[in-house]
Amino acid sequence: MKEQERRLIIVSGLSGAGKTVVLNMLEDLSYYTIDNLPISLLNTLIKQFSDKNNNLAKHIAIGIDARNSLDDFSFIPETIASLNNKDIPAELIFIEAEDDVLTKRFSETRRKHPLSSDDISLSDAIKQERNIIGALAEAADLSIDTSHMQLHELRDIVRKRVDERKKARLSLQFMSFGYKNGIPKDADFVFDLRCLPNPYWNKDLRKYSGKDVPVIDFLLKQNSARQMLEDLEHFLKHWIPQFEADNRSYLSIAFGCTGGHHRSVFIAEQLAKQFNNMDKQVIIRHRDL
Repeated sequence: MKEQERRLIIVSGLSGAGKTVVLNMLEDLSYYTIDNLPISLLNTLIKQFSDKNNNLAKHIAIGIDARNSLDDFSFIPETIASLNNKDIPAELIFIEAEDDVLTKRFSETRRKHPLSSDDISLSDAIKQERNIIGALAEAADLSIDTSHMQLHELRDIVRKRVDERKKARLSLQFMSFGYKNGIPKDADFVFDLRCLPNPYWNKDLRKYSGKDVPVIDFLLKQNSARQMLEDLEHFLKHWIPQFEADNRSYLSIAFGCTGGHHRSVFIAEQLAKQFNNMDKQVIIRHRDL
């Protein structure tokens, strides 16, 4: 953060997905946070923020939810692009989760969805919200799916990927997951590793993960695993610079196997080491480990 004089982050997403957690974390990281700002007031705030002599904090995070008109949301990507053209770092973070997860969270907390009413059920409110702010997910610099995430994991991602990301550098996330728990929605690339020999079927290896030496040694002895690792490294070395050249701030690459414990973890860990050695800003997340 020391490199940047100012920074503006807009946080949006589905109610119950974790927008408030993200804003609270950013506040802990010395951002001036404003939640549920009407989009009609956004330009006024940005005008004041853009003034170098403004009395606001240097780093601002704004939370925006679905209680705005559909037309208002169309201006947000344009506003962010305009700020970046003025050399004011600005980005959009979108927080989402699966419908059944959102329903469960609202039921457990007994909170009322902002769009629900006597005439609109919770499930209908969630669908309506997706229709209203769905376009923002497409425009987001960083999309975070919290369906399989604990609160401390979300806070950690905000700290590592958002606050610690150096100016003009790509934050590269390698994620492992298990197909039995679904494909992560926030991945830019997804690679299926279920074709590789599965350590799970070896009783002596089942209790370990892809981070442990016995599993690592087992997979490194497999020609197919070594070839997969080599091919993925070659592919990513070629294409990651293209994303950097396109001024992307975040890139998430997911590797899946059946349970998300062995093959996917092994590949994610091995590739993370390779790219760390190339001075890339890398974080690792094992979703189902």
